[in-house]
Amino acid sequence: MKYPVPGHCPVCGQNLYVTKLACSHCGTAVEGAFELPPLARLSPDHQHFIELFIRSEGKLNRVQELLGISYPTARAQLHEVIRAVGYEPSGSDEGKLRPASPERRRQILADLDAGAITSDEAIRLLKGENT
Repeated sequence: MKYPVPGHCPVCGQNLYVTKLACSHCGTAVEGAFELPPLARLSPDHQHFIELFIRSEGKLNRVQELLGISYPTARAQLHEVIRAVGYEPSGSDEGKLRPASPERRRQILADLDAGAITSDEAIRLLKGENT
């Protein structure tokens, strides 16, 4: 019996890698450290969703019909899958402030110390406004 390849360690949750590949026809085996592609590390539910998404030619309204779920639920599941492969869904950061990076924070504080900006302006910049 063949089992699906687990993508994450059941103990610590880190990514797993393949150490041996074998040919079922001739028995040739290759050993080493082979990284699983991101889609292979997805949970079975996420893989099923991706299969339906591809089968539906990327049309989320068809996926929702196949799964019998609402469009917002299908979109939320797509966003889960996007995050699971290491990306952020487009538009999800809209309206969110991005705090200043450590390097930028040091520069803002230096400008404040030198009197180049006011404390109110420094606070705004540190929060990510007008960066």
